[in-house]
Amino acid sequence: MNVATSSYREHRISAQDGLGLNIRDYGDPLSGRTPLLCLTGLTRNAKDYHAFAQVHAPRRRVVCPDYRGRGRSGHDPEWRNYRPEIYVQDALAVMTALGLPEVVLVGTSLGGILGMALSAARPTCLKAMVLNDIGPELKADGASRIAGYVGKPSVHADFADAGRALKAQFERAFPDLSTEEWTAFAERTFIGRADGQVELDYDLNLGLALAEQAKEPRRDLWMLYAGLKDIPTLSIRGALSDLFSAETQARMKQLKPDLETVVVGNRGHVPMLDEPPCVAALGTFLDAH
Repeated sequence: MNVATSSYREHRISAQDGLGLNIRDYGDPLSGRTPLLCLTGLTRNAKDYHAFAQVHAPRRRVVCPDYRGRGRSGHDPEWRNYRPEIYVQDALAVMTALGLPEVVLVGTSLGGILGMALSAARPTCLKAMVLNDIGPELKADGASRIAGYVGKPSVHADFADAGRALKAQFERAFPDLSTEEWTAFAERTFIGRADGQVELDYDLNLGLALAEQAKEPRRDLWMLYAGLKDIPTLSIRGALSDLFSAETQARMKQLKPDLETVVVGNRGHVPMLDEPPCVAALGTFLDAH
């Protein structure tokens, strides 16, 4: 299924197991530039990349899928499928369906981990990588904070009310957002219901999957990071991040001396990519790749 809007085309494809995956597709599919594949954070959806995609779509194709269970993609009846290995398969299915043999991957949080996994599984498909506030080592306080809210119901009267709730929860990470920006954040986070209220735009069973995976042996993400050895990479870190530390970013640079880095002031987990340091660094990096 293909649906056109004023700024993007919308596709519906089937994952390997038949679940429907929704994709926003911006820009000219016939552009000579390598397409951008934008992968979101754990509970997020393609709406997060809308403004970013509009900036870059005049120059290249920008593909923004919803993970299974998020946004307009189908909710998986087997919640145990909400795990990184399946998301990697889904990303490859998106690339195959849209005819993307090679991409520049922009990965925010979980999306960056999936990008590192792709570099190990299929290195030839990645021309370059952007890692947004994520690395091979996660700070315990940030991981614990995220685990504490994923899967918890959150219903509000409207988007403005939801924006106020987000401010109460996340103001430490975004201390300078205006009321209008918090409402816009809510519009990317929540979806309207038939009764006029708004609820979180993801399958709350994701919380069950995350809790179960927390009991599994911890993976060595440094081994995945090694897959980026020959792939040009930009690392973005929020100066206030409670998940991605300065020490981890420094070690990444030590192991990969050509790693490009930027730190975004007044931002925690995660930078929204519209901050001036992000815009400048992304412009230079993406123009080169």
